[in-house]
Amino acid sequence: MSFQLVDAAADAVPLHPISKPTLADWLAGLPGHQRGWAERAGFKAEPGSTLLLPDAAGELAGIAVGVEPPDHADRGLWAYAGLPEALPPGRYRIAAALERDTATNAALGWALGTYGFARYKARKGELPSLVWPAEADRGHVQRAAEATALARDLINTPAADLGPAELAAAARAVAERHGAPLAVIVGDDLLANNYPAIHAVGRASAKPPCLIDLRWGRDGDPKVTLVGKGVCFDSGGLDIKASAGMRLMKKDMGGAATVLALAAMVMGAGLKVRLRLLIPAVENMIAGNAMRPLDVLPTRKGPTVEVGNTDAEGRLILCDALAEADTEQPTLLIDCATLTGAARVALGPELPVAFTRHDALYDALARHGAATADPVWRLPLWPGYRRLLDSKTADLSSTGDGPHAGAITAALFLSEFVSADTPWLHLDMMAWNNRARPGRPEGGEPQTLRALYALVQAHAAA
Repeated sequence: MSFQLVDAAADAVPLHPISKPTLADWLAGLPGHQRGWAERAGFKAEPGSTLLLPDAAGELAGIAVGVEPPDHADRGLWAYAGLPEALPPGRYRIAAALERDTATNAALGWALGTYGFARYKARKGELPSLVWPAEADRGHVQRAAEATALARDLINTPAADLGPAELAAAARAVAERHGAPLAVIVGDDLLANNYPAIHAVGRASAKPPCLIDLRWGRDGDPKVTLVGKGVCFDSGGLDIKASAGMRLMKKDMGGAATVLALAAMVMGAGLKVRLRLLIPAVENMIAGNAMRPLDVLPTRKGPTVEVGNTDAEGRLILCDALAEADTEQPTLLIDCATLTGAARVALGPELPVAFTRHDALYDALARHGAATADPVWRLPLWPGYRRLLDSKTADLSSTGDGPHAGAITAALFLSEFVSADTPWLHLDMMAWNNRARPGRPEGGEPQTLRALYALVQAHAAA
C-alpha cells in the first residue's frame, strides 16, 4: 500500500506549516502581495486550516497549513492528517526541515488520513499525494499504517461477513506473511482441549467458536503474549441487548483486531521477542443451547463461574485464553477488549482504560501513549471490590452483585486467571470513532495500537 506517499516530485506544491506562535514572523517574511492576501483572508494558523498562496502572476505558489506548536500533545501526528480529504488531487511536499520523529509523524498522519473503508462502496475521486519527508522512518510508517488499516477494515466489516472463521482467516493471512505457525481450535474441539468457557459463549451460534493461536520468534527472546477479545457479534445472549445497544456490536471484536494489528507490526519490524497471539473468537447468539443466567461454567484454569449476565460474555472467553497465556509465564502479557460500558461511562469513547498490578508497567505505557498521541488512563484493580464477585453457588460470579464499578469488577474477574507476578496489562477500549477527526474517520479504530507497539519495542530492547 502506498498510502499516497511518493518519492520526490519536481511539480510538488510546497506546504508551509505555520503555528500560532510563528504566525507573525511568517507573515512578516512574506512578499507584500502574499502578506496582504493572508491578512485579507483572515488566516490565523488554526490547526487544520489551509490558505492557498499566489505568486506574483496569480498562480499557486504554495499552501499555508495551520499546525499545532511542536510541544503539543499530538506530537505533529494529526497536523497533516486532514489534508488528503481537504486538498485537490496533486503532489505536495512539506517545505520545512523536520526532525526524524516529526517527519515520521507527519507521514504517518497523512497515511492514516487516506484511509477509507471501501469494501462495499467505492471511494469517489482521486486523493492527493505527499512527498516523503526526508527524515521519516518509512518502514515504521508503512507498518503502522498497514496495521491500522487492517484493524479498521476488520472492525468495520459487518458480522455477516466476519464471523469467527473469517477472523481466523485474517489471522492466518498475517501469519503466512510473516512465516508464523498458526493453529485454530474449532467448535467441540474446544471442549476436548479444555477451553470450556469459550465454547459455552459461542456454542449457540451457527458459526462455531474457535481459538486462534499464533506463535512467532526465537527461543530465548522475551516472551510477549497478546490476547484479544474476538466477539464477532454480540446479541447479548438470552439477556438480549436492546436494539440501540446491539447496533454496533460488529465492533465487539475490536480487541482482537487491535492485537492482530499489533502482532503484524511486531513481526514486520522483526522485534526480538518470542510472540504468542491468542484470540478467542465467538458470536454470542441465542438458541436452545445458549448459556443461561446463573448457569455455572467450568474454566480452563479450574475455578467455576456463575453466569451473572449472558451479556457479560467477553470476560468468559478471555478467562480461558488468559489462563493458557499465563501458563507460559510471559515477560509481558497484554489483553485488549471492548469489555465494559462502564469504562466508557467513566472515561468516554476516546480514552481507553488500563488496568495492571504493576505501577512501572503502567507508567511505561502512559509515557509511550503520550509520545505516540495514543493516550490511556489507569483505573485501579481495587481489591476491596473483589467481594462483589463472590457467589454462593460457584467459585466466583462473572458480574457480581450490583451496578457499581463495572469496569473494575470486570478487570478483577480477569485477574483471577493471571498470576500475581505476571506483568499483565488489561486494556478496556471502545475500538470505534463515533465522530470523525483528521486521520480518524468515524468507524473502527485500534485504540492503543501505537502505544502498545512502542511498549513492546522497548521491552524487546531492554
